[in-house]
Amino acid sequence: MKKGIHPENYRLVAFKDMSNEEVFITRSAADTKDTIEVDGVEYPLVKMEISSSSHPFYTGKVKLVDTAGRIDKFKNKYAKFKK
Repeated sequence: MKKGIHPENYRLVAFKDMSNEEVFITRSAADTKDTIEVDGVEYPLVKMEISSSSHPFYTGKVKLVDTAGRIDKFKNKYAKFKK
């Protein structure tokens, strides 16, 4: 392994999903000013808007969008302006 090419601040960091308050800990070099205490240990904290625990694709709560219905509705609405 080459010396001097790896980040100096590679450490355990807590990532918190702000939408569902879930916290997971992994190694990262992400810069952060906040900290959080998990199981009696203090970790640097990175706040996230969405993660795999709250993303609709991963949770199975994907909404189906009726695009065909929307297109027909649009065409009917503006058909009177067609020349």
